[in-house]
Amino acid sequence: MGAVTDDDVIRKRLLIDGDGAGDDRRINLLVKSFLKWCSSGSQEEGYSQYQRMLSSLSQCEFSMGKTLLVHDMNLREMENYEKIYVDIESGIAAAHEKITECKKQILQAKRIRKNRQEYDALAKVIQQHPDRHETLKQLEALDKELKQLSHTKENVEDKLELRRKQFYVLLSTIHELQQTLENDDKLAEESQESPMETQNP
Repeated sequence: MGAVTDDDVIRKRLLIDGDGAGDDRRINLLVKSFLKWCSSGSQEEGYSQYQRMLSSLSQCEFSMGKTLLVHDMNLREMENYEKIYVDIESGIAAAHEKITECKKQILQAKRIRKNRQEYDALAKVIQQHPDRHETLKQLEALDKELKQLSHTKENVEDKLELRRKQFYVLLSTIHELQQTLENDDKLAEESQESPMETQNP
């Protein structure tokens, strides 16, 4: 068998002694008084032992009543502690749920903040560009200017083609004029040579 510890001794003492108020001593005294009463020789001694037994019984009953009251109080305290424990457990569970919900709210707030920052950045980029109405006006102005330039280009090309034709006609005229002048020069030379030939024979 193992060694008896101090806790075991105290526990056995409490089981025997009730709440530690000397119940075992009272019981021992009651037993001794009963034995003395049984072995008493005279009536006076028996009556004295009988009174002592009644006193011891009264003390034992009072101690037992007190022990029962303490026991009931301990039971109520245990029930109260169990209720407090359940309330604490419920509070801890509710706190965990609250923490989880707060974490979700924090994540949602971070997403909202990120989206808001992205929206603000996009809004700044959009503000740097003209709006759709202004852009359409600019496109219409550019289209009108492009049409005017195309028309001007066509006019310039027509004028250039006309000048090209006129230049070609001019070149042809110059060439014909040169040819005519050359022919005139040849005729003049031939007319000058003919009198000289008639004079020489």
